[in-house]
Amino acid sequence: MKDSLKGFLVIAAMSVMAWYIALLPAVKALSFSSLIIGILLGMVYANTLRRRQPSSWDGGIKFCSKRMLRLGIILYGFRLTFQDVVAVGPKAVLIDCIVVVVTLLLGVWLGKRMGLDRETTLMTSTGSAICGAAAVLGAEPIAKGKPHQTAVAVSTVVIFGTLSMFLYPIMYRMGLSDILNTQQMGVYTGSTLHEVAHVVGAGNAMGPQIATDSLIVKMVRVMLLVPVLIAMSWLLSRREASASANKSINVPWFAFVFLLMIAVNSGLHSAFDGEAWFTSSLKVIETVSTFMLTLAMTALGSDTSIDKFRQAGAKPFYLAGGLYVWLVVGGFALAYFLC
Repeated sequence: MKDSLKGFLVIAAMSVMAWYIALLPAVKALSFSSLIIGILLGMVYANTLRRRQPSSWDGGIKFCSKRMLRLGIILYGFRLTFQDVVAVGPKAVLIDCIVVVVTLLLGVWLGKRMGLDRETTLMTSTGSAICGAAAVLGAEPIAKGKPHQTAVAVSTVVIFGTLSMFLYPIMYRMGLSDILNTQQMGVYTGSTLHEVAHVVGAGNAMGPQIATDSLIVKMVRVMLLVPVLIAMSWLLSRREASASANKSINVPWFAFVFLLMIAVNSGLHSAFDGEAWFTSSLKVIETVSTFMLTLAMTALGSDTSIDKFRQAGAKPFYLAGGLYVWLVVGGFALAYFLC
């Protein structure tokens, strides 16, 4: 127990460091969250000091990568409300659904064609389809991915999401605004960019209205994480059951609690929206959630050595690249014709 605490404290110290690095102006300008900085610091640790760390410390690291992960995702529900769904309208919700479903199906198909392992395929596809690193972390306990597979999946969505954050404003200024109106551009941005931070960065670079619309569309897309995780768990459990005598279904209970938190937040917003104490409370919960996810990402990074990245090869990046092309091109077509 004492040694596990030491492992936890090491991860916590790096997570605090990641938190403050993410607040630096140069880092904020790139919209790199503490989650991304955390996994990078964890990877540095994995390839240096971790090799001399006692194995008895591993319990604390696993606690961060498992328990803190699920608690962080549950509290993430306080960032969303059902009122957001009503605000964006049925067309934007339809586009979000199409983007998520097609990205997941295309990702599974491409992963099989490339001979990529199931775990990396599912996590990379989920991250591309929904909300980047947070979605990868949500899929990890269901896909039963190893830490280095999770780190690879996170890396791919971060790379392509960051590229989009700069690409979309450039395209908008170079003539995309003549094709898509402000509302369509907001839907396009929110329904196709990977991370919430990427949507915020790109949206603000294109104007306040696009920033608002894209963020709402993005948060509705985040809500789709719940049905995706439930469907993924059911399908994987059925496949495993058919291959063995085990007929049990792995239920992602944290996804249901995540949905419950959205419902609670929706009710609280209806009753107390605009009151100072409520706004302050939400900020505290958001901060706690983000730090828990930072702990999880740092712990996952600390289990990811360079050798494991080499073993993964280039295939995960090819998969993420293929999905990225679909998001940029397919998302544009959906926003233009359906919105």
